[in-house]
Amino acid sequence: MPLVAPPEQALEASRELERRIGAQIDAAGGWIGFDRYMQRALYEPGIGYYSGASRKFGAEGDFVTAPEMSTLFGRCLAGQCAQWLAHGGDEIVEFGAGSGALAAQVLGALRDAQALPRRYAIVELSATLRERQRNALVAAGGDLLARVQWLDALPERIEGIVLANEVLDAMPVRLFRYRAGEVLERGVARSGDGAFGWADRAADAAFAARVRQRLRDAWGDEAPAADYVSEIGEQAEAWVETVASRIATGAMLLVDYGFPRGEFYHPQRDTGTLRCHYRHLAHDDPFRWPGLQDLTAHVDFSAVGDAARRAGLDVLGFASQARFLLDCGLLDACAAIPREDLRAWTRETQAVQRMLSEAEMGELFKAIA
Repeated sequence: MPLVAPPEQALEASRELERRIGAQIDAAGGWIGFDRYMQRALYEPGIGYYSGASRKFGAEGDFVTAPEMSTLFGRCLAGQCAQWLAHGGDEIVEFGAGSGALAAQVLGALRDAQALPRRYAIVELSATLRERQRNALVAAGGDLLARVQWLDALPERIEGIVLANEVLDAMPVRLFRYRAGEVLERGVARSGDGAFGWADRAADAAFAARVRQRLRDAWGDEAPAADYVSEIGEQAEAWVETVASRIATGAMLLVDYGFPRGEFYHPQRDTGTLRCHYRHLAHDDPFRWPGLQDLTAHVDFSAVGDAARRAGLDVLGFASQARFLLDCGLLDACAAIPREDLRAWTRETQAVQRMLSEAEMGELFKAIA
């Protein structure tokens, strides 16, 4: 299905972002790493994908996350949070709160269970998203707002729970190409007409060593692919390590799509996991309309666990989203939905099927604590 062109006003913002990135490429001698391109495409102030005012989440946006699909997702996470809060800590800190749906669901369920934390902090820089989150919380019950605090930066000390749903996949990644034993870093250059395109160059020694180690971990004695492209999520790993280091007592719960290392760097996954999302369509051209489409990469959960351990945390558990939600009582919660409103009941059960199905989110998405 062809992608429908954005309106002219949006295209002009995208052209401005192209000009800025192009100037950066020129200033750097004609080449920048893909992570630097992805950083600006997603987070350039005012015109990057996540910093702009366009709607990203839900039916009117580019993708739908589990909290937008069903309120049961947040209620399941709330059950896990209540168990942890009972053992220490009195706050929840959410990153990447998006539309505010997850915050509203978690707080609503904890209120029903009489287990509300002292504070629910949302780390959010976007004024547009803060307003959406505030509206979602008001709709869920105005009393919840009294527990919520918006933060501009990572807290110095966390005593409670860190939540992040589909956050790591949106952090810039470095791309590499492994060919005939040589490690190249894949970056972005400009052609004669100024268009962005792929350009590979010899990787620096430190990055090349990291690539070789991860491929050895995944491939073992298996013959390497003749030409292999993939990613390393250095920023996601650094983020996990930094946030983990701020947790004085409590736990971190991350839900995202990805694989453990052996699957992430499977020899047959030789084109990597980088994907673009625009109006609920996925494609593989990250240079189309910078700032107007989402760029994501799957998560190497082995690296996430290693980063948390470096900061002194223990891995409490790792499971598919389906197994995690089932263990948190999803089916019981689904069975308790009143059936008087058949349309609402059907919508919820269809969402539950999607969250659990191996063909959709159930196996691709993982939860790690």
